[in-house]
Amino acid sequence: MTSTTDATDATPTPGGGDNYGELRAQLATLTTEAFRPELSEIDRLPTEEIARIMNGEDATVPAAVAEQLPAIAAAIDGTAERMARGGRLIYAGAGTAGRLGVLDASECPPTFNTDPSEVVGLIAGGPSAMVTAVEGAEDSKDLAAEDLAALGLTADDVVVGISASGRTPYAIGAVEHARERYGALTIGLSCNAGSALAAAAEHGIEVVVGPELLTGSTRLKAGTAQKLVLNMLSTITMIRLGKTYGNLMVDVRASNEKLRARSRRIVALATGAGDDEIEAALAATDGEVKNAILTILGRVEGPQAAELLAASDGHLRAALDAAPRTT
Repeated sequence: MTSTTDATDATPTPGGGDNYGELRAQLATLTTEAFRPELSEIDRLPTEEIARIMNGEDATVPAAVAEQLPAIAAAIDGTAERMARGGRLIYAGAGTAGRLGVLDASECPPTFNTDPSEVVGLIAGGPSAMVTAVEGAEDSKDLAAEDLAALGLTADDVVVGISASGRTPYAIGAVEHARERYGALTIGLSCNAGSALAAAAEHGIEVVVGPELLTGSTRLKAGTAQKLVLNMLSTITMIRLGKTYGNLMVDVRASNEKLRARSRRIVALATGAGDDEIEAALAATDGEVKNAILTILGRVEGPQAAELLAASDGHLRAALDAAPRTT
């Protein structure tokens, strides 16, 4: 395993030369591992030309994602349904794929005010694998089962296995265990068609980006594709859960000066109120942006805003409809 590619694509199953041969044969069938002879002398080209070629490669990724939009949307609807009844979104992957899952999970609390336990990223080998390769961790389905068991998985949870190759044992083991043992919703995100990961999951998403600029370096187009899909999965799920008002992040957690300034700007954009009214609303709602907007637009006090939002499962539009505001 290396620290820069989808770990499965480089590490053989332990146990001898025959296993190396078997794995090489498997890799030879994967689009993400294909060799491109037309790029065999890319190292001889001027730097700007290499950058131009790479940029052109990257430009093809959104189109590959677009082909999977129906599958992505179905996975999002299923995820939102589970999370609305208290389930969690759990990513599981190795190498680059695992790091992307951890990244997406770590960005949800400051962006959507989720609890860190609501969106979780698991990487084969544990947290240290974020920066240092943990040899062999990606080859273990049992390790994935152990990591999920440690979370106390339930049928309301959603487990997303992420693997560029679609054959990573850790990712496949995660979705198999979650689906068979717990009845959790499972999603398999890969970059090869007909992958074992997609077959193991209830929702298979296969974004086929083609061979990489550097043979087998799936941190490139495959990694970009996975990041785009994970952006959609978490962001649109949060939209469905009422974490936004229009395109405003009304559940943003103001944990630093930049976010405190952003909170005030969000209230201003949502309400058109002046600075004094915004400050008063935020003071009355302990700095909660969504509540502050409701006090202004719904013309209610802070405690009533909290009650209306609780009754509306956090959906600001529904709370506004229920507010007894005057004209």
